[in-house]
Amino acid sequence: MILLDSSFLIAFHNTLDVHHSAAAEAMDRMVADDWGTPVLLEYVFLEVVTVLLARRGLNKAVEVGAVLLDARDVEFVPCSEIFQESWRMFVTQPSRRLSFTDAALVAVGKQRGIEIIATFDQGFHNLHGLNPVPEPRV
Repeated sequence: MILLDSSFLIAFHNTLDVHHSAAAEAMDRMVADDWGTPVLLEYVFLEVVTVLLARRGLNKAVEVGAVLLDARDVEFVPCSEIFQESWRMFVTQPSRRLSFTDAALVAVGKQRGIEIIATFDQGFHNLHGLNPVPEPRV
């Protein structure tokens, strides 16, 4: 299984994003099932459509939202069931600065034994047992 982070999904769906080509390459690997079932948290969905609304407009945000919600190979995780654990992770985090959504991703990763996260967020590098893909380019 692989967790999907907002930065990855936004880069993939926004051709103007600096990480778009790396996201497209990683998406090819995901479609090829290199990492197992993609896991999409409701919080991540909210971030993706909100950022795309601001950067690319309502039509793009709705288009991407519909694609994500209709994706049969993606496991959608409603967040009400993980809210308390996400809050605990957020409150007790060490000096790192995880957003609440990032804390939820870490909580779900720990809860389900998921070790891979599709992200461009540097804050996830070796954080709580999550290994980011695609690999950062030097």
